[in-house]
Amino acid sequence: MFLVVAVSLWLFAAIAGVVMDGDSLQFDRWLLNALREPGEIANPVGPVWLEEAVRDLTALGGTAVLTLFVLAVSGLLLLERRPRTVGFLLFAVIGGLVLSMALKYGFDRPRPDFLPHGQRVLTTSFPSAHSMNSAVVYLTLAAIMACSVKRRAVRVYLVATAVLLTVLVGFSRVYLGVHWPTDVLAGWSAGAGWAVFCWLLMQAMQARQLVEPEQDEATGGPGS
Repeated sequence: MFLVVAVSLWLFAAIAGVVMDGDSLQFDRWLLNALREPGEIANPVGPVWLEEAVRDLTALGGTAVLTLFVLAVSGLLLLERRPRTVGFLLFAVIGGLVLSMALKYGFDRPRPDFLPHGQRVLTTSFPSAHSMNSAVVYLTLAAIMACSVKRRAVRVYLVATAVLLTVLVGFSRVYLGVHWPTDVLAGWSAGAGWAVFCWLLMQAMQARQLVEPEQDEATGGPGS
């Protein structure tokens, strides 16, 4: 897993270098244009219902929806008497959010300005906060919830669902024209790297009893 963190950091640094040198612009513009109707740059490819569905999907990476997911899982953890795990979850999520905003202000990349995307945006472009925060939240939640189940198939399902949600949110940002593709790739890299780092940190803290251990390792489970 340390290799995953290292590769994620390397990918982010590589993408950032290409973006800052301006070498990604041709690819970014090509992919954004490929997702628009020929001769109708204001319209994404596909039927109207698809565009509406993608707008719904992009909300899954918004602050309000992610906050609701975090609060819902936090409530479940409190019912299971795992308050320190809740504290760690909040650390991982808030830390990822702060890192995302710091990177945005640090790189200060403008949004795509040649496409009428029809959405109000208030922050800079690189990396995509929706993509990064989705990776942080969904992967972290999946890791924590996986600690409460014994069956490997269920654990794989939780992680796979988290990855799918993260990918869908990132794709939606490019499809709607509110982000350059490299913004999304960088967001995925940074978010996945942070989430895996936090998972490794949680394992180390569990070994030192600083965070409640996995349920199948605890005597009778946290709620007994």
